[in-house]
Amino acid sequence: MEYLNREKEQFKNFFEAEGVNDINARVKVLELFLQSKQHITSDELTEIAVKNGDFFSKSFVEDTLNLMCKFGFASKNRFDNNGDIKYEHKHLGRHHDHIICVKCQKIVEFNNEDIEYLQMKVAAANDFYILQHKMEIYGICSACLKKRPKIISLAMAKAGERLIVKDVIGGIKVKMRILTMGLKMGDEIEIITNYGRGELVIAAGHNRLMLGQGMADKIFAEPIT
Repeated sequence: MEYLNREKEQFKNFFEAEGVNDINARVKVLELFLQSKQHITSDELTEIAVKNGDFFSKSFVEDTLNLMCKFGFASKNRFDNNGDIKYEHKHLGRHHDHIICVKCQKIVEFNNEDIEYLQMKVAAANDFYILQHKMEIYGICSACLKKRPKIISLAMAKAGERLIVKDVIGGIKVKMRILTMGLKMGDEIEIITNYGRGELVIAAGHNRLMLGQGMADKIFAEPIT
């Protein structure tokens, strides 16, 4: 409660000094945001406000969140190239990094002193003084891995994944086409890009191969975990 009251008081002081309108309504948005205790989109915060009986427009909530970022009460991240902007609390004097599941979008915050020390050491070795930094580790959480088949089509694989080609479905023409591309059973590959639409790019050895989603659906591989 002390933290919430302190944030609200500083929030009001900043907004009054800047001549921002609808301060009381914006303080309510701040309260709901701080109570959420999670990474949240403007849409999600607007829904929380409506459920709470506060019928703020999405544009008003988004504008307030942007002002909160401007004055250091929040920060925003896009953890996925195609993902929504998520906002999180900016706690003074506390740094953390993130691990993000690319399947369910679960976000875990962590702080590791060994990593922090190594980053400072690397910066010093290169004659740099660190002002700010962030680390984002992308992967698949254990819950999503348990639900996943052991063999998946390349269309289902995520960027950064390494897999071993196990099977190709389709007629002889499909299999011959894949062979002529330089891909065969047992090859270890890496997914370079896969946006879930259009072409995806894979690496097989030192070669980049482009596959349409239809072709990627026909190639099955086992993820290397």
